[in-house]
Amino acid sequence: MRRPRVRTGLAALALAVLASGCGADGDTVEPAGGQPLQAPPARALDSYADKLRAAQAARAAAAERWGLKKVPLAAPPPPEKKPHITTREGFEVDGHERLDLPPVFTTVPVKEKVVFLTIDDGAEKDPEFLRMMTELQVPYSAFLSDYLVEEDYGYFKDMQKRGVALHNHTLHHPYLPGLSRAEQKREICGMQDVIQKRYGTRPVLFRPPYGNYDKSTLRAARSCGITHVPLWNEEVFADHWEYREWDRKIHPGDIVLSHFRGREDWDGTMRDMIRRFLDKVTAEGYAVARLEDYL
Repeated sequence: MRRPRVRTGLAALALAVLASGCGADGDTVEPAGGQPLQAPPARALDSYADKLRAAQAARAAAAERWGLKKVPLAAPPPPEKKPHITTREGFEVDGHERLDLPPVFTTVPVKEKVVFLTIDDGAEKDPEFLRMMTELQVPYSAFLSDYLVEEDYGYFKDMQKRGVALHNHTLHHPYLPGLSRAEQKREICGMQDVIQKRYGTRPVLFRPPYGNYDKSTLRAARSCGITHVPLWNEEVFADHWEYREWDRKIHPGDIVLSHFRGREDWDGTMRDMIRRFLDKVTAEGYAVARLEDYL
C-alpha cells in the first residue's frame, strides 16, 4: 500500500506527541513500564500551526515587499555536532598544523544545501538594509574595520541587536603581509579591543583584508584570541557574481563575500546586492544559514 504523505512541522510535532504515549485534549496516557504522561491539549497544536502559518505569511509578504522572485528558503536547525574545520589545501602556511594556527577555509564541510553570507568593511550604513534583512530573516556575519565603523558605531550596535555577529577585519584594512608581526598584531588585537569596548564581545573569527595573510598574520591572530579565519568561495555585488572555483557554481557550505557598499562604489545599493544574492541561491535550492552556528 502507498504510504500517505506527511507534512513536516505540525505533523512531525503531532507524531512526536503520539509516539510519546500521549493522547489528545489533555488525556493522561499510561506508557508501558512508565509513569502516566499528561498530553498537551489539541489546541496547543492548533496554536503551533497558526504560528507557522503566520511566520510563513510574513516571510512571503517581506519577499514581495523587497522585490524578491521567491521566498527565501528556511535554513535547517544548527548541527548538534559541529563540522570539523580544516585549512583548505593550498591555503596553508609553513608549519600550519605543527604551530596549531587557525584554519583558513572557504567552505564549511556540510551536506545540506546551505551557504553563508558574510559582509566586510563597514563603509555603507544603510538603515533600509537593516530593515530588509530583519524582515526577510536572513542571517549574515559582519567583518568590520574600525577606520570605517568609527563613523557610526551605533549603526553596527543596532545590527548586533538584530542578531548579527560582529567580527574582526583589522583597524585600518592594510595589506598585512607587508607589515611586521608586531604591526600585524596591533592591527588585529587593536580591532579585538575596539569590538570588545563598543559591542561587549571579543571575536574569534578574523578575515584578513583582501584575503592576504602569511605565517605572521596567523600567529598574531591566534595570540589575539582568533580561532578561525574564514575566507570565501564566491563574491556577490549589486550587479554580478564572481567565483573562486573554475566551475563558477555555488556548492554546499560555501562562504559568500560581499561588502558594505553603496552607489559611490557599485552600480546599485546593498539592497540590490541582497536581491541578486537571494534570487540566485533560492532558485538553486540553497538556504542561508548562520556561519557561527557551524563553528
